[in-house]
Amino acid sequence: MKQINEAFEARLASGASTTCLCWRLERRDGVTVGLTDHDRVLTFGGVTYSPGAALSAARFETAGGLRPGRASGEGALVADALTQADLAAGLWTRARVHVYRVDWQSTDDHNLVWAGFLSEITQRGDQFEAELISLKAELERPVGRLVSRRCDAALGDARCGLTGVEGQTCDKRFETCRDVFSNAENYRGFPHLPGQDFMLSGPAATGNDGGRR
Repeated sequence: MKQINEAFEARLASGASTTCLCWRLERRDGVTVGLTDHDRVLTFGGVTYSPGAALSAARFETAGGLRPGRASGEGALVADALTQADLAAGLWTRARVHVYRVDWQSTDDHNLVWAGFLSEITQRGDQFEAELISLKAELERPVGRLVSRRCDAALGDARCGLTGVEGQTCDKRFETCRDVFSNAENYRGFPHLPGQDFMLSGPAATGNDGGRR
């Protein structure tokens, strides 16, 4: 639950026009940029928010449960830090985003509207459109490896370890890795993983003493 002081809450409820949006963008390499749709520089929380970015986000979706919320935004590349070269190089992809509603007359009065990541950035001339996904989307990101009988390495890559295999194919089976490529020690699957039939099978018809010793 967002906590804001009563005076600021009352101004928001009254529809006061002294508020603006401020965006804090944090790249994965630590570069942080503050942008605002207000017409002058604002500072709070140790970050300076520059005007003139023309960023807008008409929709902020906050999903219930664990489903990730989304937002959309668009704007002009007028901030010095948001260069076309950096955008093309993907430096702003997955940048952390915090969006605040701020009273520009008293920047101590602000509340967090939305938090998430920059996901997809599409550039059209000097304009860009950005898709944003909420922090809960991290819960959908696969972590670790998929446990499978078959190998999950690509033939000839660093995990496979083989060289000189251009033009050859591999069916990812342990027998192929062992007998065809003599590379069993680098097999990246789990060939002895029990199958579904084994997992679903019941106790044997013979030899079951009911737990007696």
